[in-house]
Amino acid sequence: MDLSGRVALVAGATRGAGRGIAVELGAAGAVVYCTGRSTRAARSEYDRAETIEDTADLVTAAGGTGIAVPTDHLDPAAVAALVDRVERDHGRLDVLVNDIWGGEMMVEWDVPVWEHDLANGLRTLRLATDTHLVTAHHALRLLSRTPGGLVVEVTDGTADYNAENYRLNVYYDLAKIAPIRLARSWAHELRAHGGTSVAVTPGWLRSEIMLEHFGVTEDIWRDACAREPHFAISETPRFVGRGIAALAADPDRHRWNGRSTSSGELAREYGLDDVDGSRPDAWRYVVEVQDAGKPADTTGYR
Repeated sequence: MDLSGRVALVAGATRGAGRGIAVELGAAGAVVYCTGRSTRAARSEYDRAETIEDTADLVTAAGGTGIAVPTDHLDPAAVAALVDRVERDHGRLDVLVNDIWGGEMMVEWDVPVWEHDLANGLRTLRLATDTHLVTAHHALRLLSRTPGGLVVEVTDGTADYNAENYRLNVYYDLAKIAPIRLARSWAHELRAHGGTSVAVTPGWLRSEIMLEHFGVTEDIWRDACAREPHFAISETPRFVGRGIAALAADPDRHRWNGRSTSSGELAREYGLDDVDGSRPDAWRYVVEVQDAGKPADTTGYR
């Protein structure tokens, strides 16, 4: 994969999938703008240690050029200034990854709408959808000028899975269906400009927050399987990053336009492995094993 000379913007690159995607785009040689609200100078309401500066350093260490730009993607003026900077410094934008989320601390799992905190629910939707719209409004103007541009809307669940399964509560359900529809919208709007838009979901992500939830680190992540055996199908954030980097480097990527895909499907298509050499296919596993009520067994799935 060679993305030398390409310019990417990963919106929501502080941690989790966004960080993994940014690092793998960098490993392929891209210039990667890493945005988010958590910086070394100030934290977002997450109040966590991960920062966009750390992500940018990882991008550079991987072989790319990481550039951290503090940005609240609910602030149109801030996003406009970000895109103006990309245009001023590089004159182009080749890849936009819309990975902004930010709702973990506000979502109440398996709670009906009349019991869920309304303010938190509406804030979740603003963070998960308005941010993507604001970013697209400003960034696609620049991306559309260069034929071959790629937009990736990151979500949780494939279109097929989310169409058949209610996702935990109404706010989360809407938040994770919306990026799939947005990817189809951008596919329609960018088609005449030679652009491609895809919705991509990672599998069960071993993000910083998930590892902390299970009380493990990446080095001993399998210890969490004693508490949740199906965690055996999990993957690092860099796995989905490798799939997106391969997609960006594919000269025939337009065949994906408007589609919903997963880290597992991209890995099969492009012959990719996770950092530990495995190739987890989480969404097939979820359907065929976990949701089917079968005991945890990843044989044939990683």
